[in-house]
Amino acid sequence: MLLLILLLPLSTKAQNWPSFRGPNASGVAEGTKPPVTWDVEKSQNVIWKTSIPGLSHASPIVWGNRIYVITAIPGDTKVSFSAKDTGIGLANDDVKHTWRIYAIDKQTGRVIWDKTAYEGVPRAKRHVKATQANSTPVTDGRYVVALFGSEGLAAYDTDGKLLWKQDLGVLNPGLWDDKQSSWGHASSPIIYRDLVIVQADGHNQSYIAAFNLKDGKQAWRVDRNEITSWTDRKSTRLNSSHDQ
Repeated sequence: MLLLILLLPLSTKAQNWPSFRGPNASGVAEGTKPPVTWDVEKSQNVIWKTSIPGLSHASPIVWGNRIYVITAIPGDTKVSFSAKDTGIGLANDDVKHTWRIYAIDKQTGRVIWDKTAYEGVPRAKRHVKATQANSTPVTDGRYVVALFGSEGLAAYDTDGKLLWKQDLGVLNPGLWDDKQSSWGHASSPIIYRDLVIVQADGHNQSYIAAFNLKDGKQAWRVDRNEITSWTDRKSTRLNSSHDQ
């Protein structure tokens, strides 16, 4: 299965979209008037499309002339995702996966670089309608940080050089009263000043933590003594009053 990244004409304007739901996590692109209809097959209102292997629910992000996105590539073509799957069962992902991050030219769709962040059998299961790459990456134009669920947090520079990695443990949220239930981690990281902040949920641990962008060292961590849940692809918005 392939993830298609589509670029609409008016989105070529120089506006950064650095994280899930864009600036201020508002989901609003100020000053733009994008098309309200498009057709991939007929290339209507589509400048280019680039095929990315694997399964991913992560949104692409944009900084300058680059788009960044992550994916998880199963080693068996039988591993799949279908929006028509029913129920809340677990997918069978007991095969080697490769987690990758891609940098793509915004104007042409050319892959500038792609890097492997992790390889192995997933440490946590996923919902049949989820993937092993649900979290949207984040950038501030200097660092590109991606959360690969139970496979860790990784920071790169804009040329694709790996700067540091952090193992966040097994992130396996699911039904709170069934520890065998695991729907896959999905909360997206954010960048605030010189920190990257993550929400991590799991049956055995749930916490919020901040790591220094420069070296990946943990700045602080707050354990959350709460029931676990599927964490969705939500960014935490820091209120400006924190600066006062």
